[in-house]
Amino acid sequence: MCAELDHRSPTGASGVTPSMLSGWERGRHTTSRRYRALLADYYDRPVGELFSHQDGAGTDQDTPHLVSGPRDLREAMMEVARAAVSHLAVAGSRSRDLTYLEVIEKTLTAQPALVHYRLLFGPPRNETLHAHLGRLLEIRDPADRSLGMKTLHIGLIRPEQDMPERFFVASEHAAVVPIPSLTSAYGFDSGVLLGPQAAARLLDHARQCYAAATRVETSDALHQLDPATSHHQDPA
Repeated sequence: MCAELDHRSPTGASGVTPSMLSGWERGRHTTSRRYRALLADYYDRPVGELFSHQDGAGTDQDTPHLVSGPRDLREAMMEVARAAVSHLAVAGSRSRDLTYLEVIEKTLTAQPALVHYRLLFGPPRNETLHAHLGRLLEIRDPADRSLGMKTLHIGLIRPEQDMPERFFVASEHAAVVPIPSLTSAYGFDSGVLLGPQAAARLLDHARQCYAAATRVETSDALHQLDPATSHHQDPA
């Protein structure tokens, strides 16, 4: 089926993998608009007929909540990382909050089966994040399959790919998306807390970004990324 979808794709490469198909079929992942159109053409069925079950009404738990204040935002982000059980995705190239990064490292150490995605939009902007990525590679070997799956994914979206940088931390339970400060031009103190339904979609977002990314999963690959100095507060 993946080969057929590649054949139907205008570029000859649909980007669909067997694991993505499995996730859609089992209801674990939400299908993006791009892939909905591709699958609707493949099955010759309307998009609404194939995917209406994925668009059901959410619950109160899924209602977004504003998080304001640097302490509350930081704690909300750390709580998402602490509470992750099956998946944890983090996007951004500017993190320099060592305590927050250490929470991620401790969670991965305590839970060997937790699948982690780290997405970079351009090289790491500071030494703190660069060192964190090195510690991730010490904690996990991306090539290891002893648990039957890959548990560490580090991908770099290169500047020439012209994808806007994004920031979030998401698990299967919740997600936090930092937003521009509501109090000052340079503050890092505002965000949106999302429930499990939206968080699941951000996990899918991370998987799709990783599929388009350059792998940074060896010490040599990481060494080639020279972190740039950043003078701003740093989101996820």
